[in-house]
Amino acid sequence: MQFHLPKVAWASPRSLVSQFICIERQHHAHAPASSPSTKSEAHIHPANLSLSFARLGLRTGILDTDIFGPSIPTLFNLTSYSTSTTPPRTTDSGLLIPLTNYGVATMSMGYLLPSEGAPVVWRGMMVMKALQQLLHSVAWDNLDVLVLDMPPGTGDTQLTISQQIELDGAVVVSTPQDLALKDAIKGLEMFKKVDVRVLGMVQNMSVFCCPNCGHETHIFGEDGVRRRCGDMGLELLGNVPLDARICEDADRGKPTVVAEPGGKRAEAYEGIARRVAGLVGFEVR
Repeated sequence: MQFHLPKVAWASPRSLVSQFICIERQHHAHAPASSPSTKSEAHIHPANLSLSFARLGLRTGILDTDIFGPSIPTLFNLTSYSTSTTPPRTTDSGLLIPLTNYGVATMSMGYLLPSEGAPVVWRGMMVMKALQQLLHSVAWDNLDVLVLDMPPGTGDTQLTISQQIELDGAVVVSTPQDLALKDAIKGLEMFKKVDVRVLGMVQNMSVFCCPNCGHETHIFGEDGVRRRCGDMGLELLGNVPLDARICEDADRGKPTVVAEPGGKRAEAYEGIARRVAGLVGFEVR
């Protein structure tokens, strides 16, 4: 059986915000889907993006492809499954059954480890074998879109996903400063080499608003991503502010889109989701 979702990738520079997110739009629902300032922050954006897709009415899944540092169980408040002695359920044909919370189906290496703190001390071949299982052996049921949360970098994981799955596009995330943008450009060039369409960029930590006086400060510079988009002919898909509450929401397993629906921070993610959805051919409400 063949499975196709539209695919979008979300990337950010490693020095301050580095990651890739791939989105696949499912056309055949009966078939299975085959740095940042802190490491965890790289995963907050794809989680909020997938939740925003769900709020737009799309049947959404998210696949955590970070074998060494899976974060989706924490972000979706599903850590009890990653510390359970019971392995994830499988279908009669042996496909892993995703776990669902907040209306989004999820799958992660974290669900396959013996405990939440268990390290993955593997060499390349074992890592690729685990990634292959996550890519091709999960029973995604009747999805419209699948978000692939990718780790930072342009190595084996990113190349395997880009080459084995027909991606519909890539989104690159960066803070405005030049140092971060240099890493973001490497991600853009990688997508070019593997013929993946870059849909645009997102400016992360775009502005800090003082919670006491309301004064706005551009800590990492102003409009660096916007200028780079203009230079490269790319679309600026949106801005995400620097706000402690975004990280606090993630740490308690309730990402911002769920924690404060309709709030200013959630609206930033939902605006990005609307633009990405339109670019890959969805008509959203």
